[in-house]
Amino acid sequence: MTDENERAVRAAVEGEMRLLDPGVRASPDRVLELLDPEFTEIGASGRRWDVESILTVTSGGSVSPEAPVAVSEMSGVVLAPGVVHLTYFADHQGRRAWRSSLWRLTETGWRLYFHQGTLTD
Repeated sequence: MTDENERAVRAAVEGEMRLLDPGVRASPDRVLELLDPEFTEIGASGRRWDVESILTVTSGGSVSPEAPVAVSEMSGVVLAPGVVHLTYFADHQGRRAWRSSLWRLTETGWRLYFHQGTLTD
């Protein structure tokens, strides 16, 4: 992996981890800094989310400091210049899911463009 690709993957991983941080999730402004205006998600529940609906759930305390999301097996790859795909395993209070995120570089920095979660045993 080139240095440029490594920096891109590292930036996406940092953004992903910030979005999982309870302190960031509690702040709509901080979440908005990380979400692309065209953001969509297909949640582990099968529900489709957009920026507005995600802000509602994240500002509602969906992840507390006492029960953070445990992340493992994080990996990333640059799909094209300015586009990074991350995959990882997340466990939140026994709810376990494989996660997949697409991050893209915008004029204001790296933003989460698409996310999907798939429940697992």
